Amino acid sequence: MLRANAGLGHICAVIVVFGSIVLDLVVNPPRLPQRGETVLADDYRLLPGGKGANQALAAARAGADVRFVGCIGDDAFAATATTNLAAAAVDLAGLRTGTRPTACAAVVVDARGDNQIVVAGGANAEVSVDQLAMQPPAAGDICLLQMEIPLAENWSAVQLARQNGARVVLNAAPFADLPEAVLSDLGVLIVNEVEAAMLGQTYGLAARQPVELAAAIARRGDTTVVVTLGGDGAVATDGRELLQAPALPVEVVDTVGAGDAFVGAYAAALAENRTVDDCLRRGCVAGSLACRQPGAQAGLPDRAAIDAAVSSVRVSRQPLPA
Repeated sequence: MLRANAGLGHICAVIVVFGSIVLDLVVNPPRLPQRGETVLADDYRLLPGGKGANQALAAARAGADVRFVGCIGDDAFAATATTNLAAAAVDLAGLRTGTRPTACAAVVVDARGDNQIVVAGGANAEVSVDQLAMQPPAAGDICLLQMEIPLAENWSAVQLARQNGARVVLNAAPFADLPEAVLSDLGVLIVNEVEAAMLGQTYGLAARQPVELAAAIARRGDTTVVVTLGGDGAVATDGRELLQAPALPVEVVDTVGAGDAFVGAYAAALAENRTVDDCLRRGCVAGSLACRQPGAQAGLPDRAAIDAAVSSVRVSRQPLPA
């Protein structure tokens, strides 16, 4: 049977998020500008974001003890970017001030929902595994990674976490090549359908459908692979057994942040040594609930909201052919 943490007695695991933090500057003009054109908008919003920060906040709101390791600039954006993390009692002792400015995304969304986005990575480029080494994840803890910081630092973090007996969860987004040696060191790999297909191409896999890809990748790395399917929920597999959970039926306002909500809630459940069934259910609930409000962080649900809805999600399981 597929299990989350077979043989582990660690109950109060800490989730150490090693990743990115970004401030989104969002403008809503009536239409997108053409080349060389200036279009006026009434207002703008400054919204905390970044996949690392989003997932750290999602895990904290889901009830986990979270430590965030990343890099910000010595500027006014830094305080705004960390506001929600601080409010959720995320440990920010591992957050370093670098020489570059806080990462910023300029997001322009018109009245039809079309958008133009430019991201300046800034201080995220200065995140170093040396920061993680100052207080590394301990045995049984979870090291949660994404792909918005230098990949060499990510792969060094995987090794450090493994050497200390921590469990590694990687959300391979935004997509970049994932070395097979790293894949084999992961406890859980989380991707969406597009990322799964791209990873399958990288490894030369013949499989095309999400379930087949997940199983093939899981067998290749001897790890658990989770594929999020948007409105169809998510699947998880170790290559021998398939688990599938549906999404909650909700009125969708904005899907931004839904994937990060899933990852954070999944990791929070994993930190409690729950079964993969429970991790999958709680991830799907969190991802669905996050769609009810606009913005990457505003809609991330708390533990009470997840607890209230999780009983309505049923996980199906089936054996996979060898």
